[in-house]
Amino acid sequence: MNAPVNPKELELQTVEFKLDGQTIISYEGETILKAAKRHGIDIPHLCFKDGYRPDGNCRACVVEINGERTLAPSCCRSATPGMEVKANSERALKSQKLVLEMLLSDMPDEGFKWVGDSKEEELKNQHGELSTWASRMDVTVRPELKALRRAKVASDISHPAMAVNLDACIQCNRCVRACREEQVNDVIGYAMRGAHSEIVFDLNDPMGESTCVACGECVQACPTGALMPKGLIGSQTVDRKVDSVCPFCGVGCQITYNVKDEKIVSV
Repeated sequence: MNAPVNPKELELQTVEFKLDGQTIISYEGETILKAAKRHGIDIPHLCFKDGYRPDGNCRACVVEINGERTLAPSCCRSATPGMEVKANSERALKSQKLVLEMLLSDMPDEGFKWVGDSKEEELKNQHGELSTWASRMDVTVRPELKALRRAKVASDISHPAMAVNLDACIQCNRCVRACREEQVNDVIGYAMRGAHSEIVFDLNDPMGESTCVACGECVQACPTGALMPKGLIGSQTVDRKVDSVCPFCGVGCQITYNVKDEKIVSV
């Protein structure tokens, strides 16, 4: 016979710490970034995605912790009792903005554009989450940094459903984790080292010739548009939006068609 369960053993243990002077209640083992998000505090992040293993490689989410010499990535640093964290200190903000600026400086001048209601909205978000965070934190790229941009990488449109634009890749590793750890397909990986490292499919095959099963996990994980649905390449300005009902089953879910030149370009 199983022993009775003590209700207190099922309770989540909490940790109290300070973030920019505000008292934050964190669950035991919860990262600073996730605790901050629960309390409505935004810290920039690119390699972190809810549900994925935190990797801490983009360094956009670094924070200052009292008593520590170096800045710490908040996406993979757990809070401890009494910890004092500063995400908006001069030092932390300078580092966060510098990371965003350096990543943005290496982006193509015109990325795969995202669906928007106007030309201005397209340009504002053409590099996805990176453009969004840069806009929110008022980050602009200095010309001297833009001049150091790497050589343009050829795009890959060999796959029938997905387009690969590694020119916009920031090597955040989200697509690798999506493919290897979430879907367990292990098609996407890294090749080379240092400045020459790049995302590859299988043994550096074109995506369309790889063992990719077209699940789409990597596309929805990519924060910059380096991996996109093939139907969304190019300008996504639409002529009109048409509300409708999904015909797939009898539930009656509401959907919206984006129409351009009398053709449905996205849903």
